[in-house]
Amino acid sequence: MIAQKTKKIQKGLVNELTRVSKSLYLIRFTPHTPVDIKPGQFVSVLCDNLTLRRPFSVMDYEDGVISILFKKKGAGTTYISNLKQGDEIDFVGPMGNGFNIERKKSLLISAGVGSAPVFYLHKKMEELGVENFFASGFVSKEEIPSNLEFDMVTTDDGSEGKKGSIVNYVEGLILSFNPEKIYCCGPEIVLKLIVQTAEKHSIKTEVAMEKVMACSIGVCKGCVIKIKKDGKIQNATVCHDGPVFDGGDVVWQ
Repeated sequence: MIAQKTKKIQKGLVNELTRVSKSLYLIRFTPHTPVDIKPGQFVSVLCDNLTLRRPFSVMDYEDGVISILFKKKGAGTTYISNLKQGDEIDFVGPMGNGFNIERKKSLLISAGVGSAPVFYLHKKMEELGVENFFASGFVSKEEIPSNLEFDMVTTDDGSEGKKGSIVNYVEGLILSFNPEKIYCCGPEIVLKLIVQTAEKHSIKTEVAMEKVMACSIGVCKGCVIKIKKDGKIQNATVCHDGPVFDGGDVVWQ
């Protein structure tokens, strides 16, 4: 079957839903029509009778099954967390622009639920034989998803791995691993600090931005950021123009 690349509403069936950490859940579902998903892209899921769909980065896509890692926070994610095997799921995707995988020695960095798209990137790099090192930071041991493996982990309270924020270790990782490119996803302050550190070493970065999205198609302008393009400061929507951007193009607040 040919993979569907349009952004039409699609249906699928839930394979499983499990809790993988204190606040994170993993849902796997099979679309009725195969799709083609790049690391860094996302899907928008219809949640019960809520007007706005909820966007989620894809954590994995294998054997026709989409995997999403999400945090239970509001009405939408509560609805998804209550789905059962065999339930129907309504989604649109894949959406947005994904990571540009290059055959360069790569440092992959994530924080919290931002580990989802970076894990998918890590998996694809492993399949392609691209040398990489995957590091991620979490608040505590109980927040680390049990379904993922990392080359290095940090926790704010030191309950697992190295103590402190992942940003405190970026400089050391660059010096020890000597990457040619850095890919990352997490809160904006984390991405900003990673990009600033990378720029000191003249290393190119790609960042997957996390923003609250309403329409997910670039119409409502609710997820606008500033980027440098053609020598000018311009607006860009994370959902349509991103969520992956060249870190050097983002105007960090």
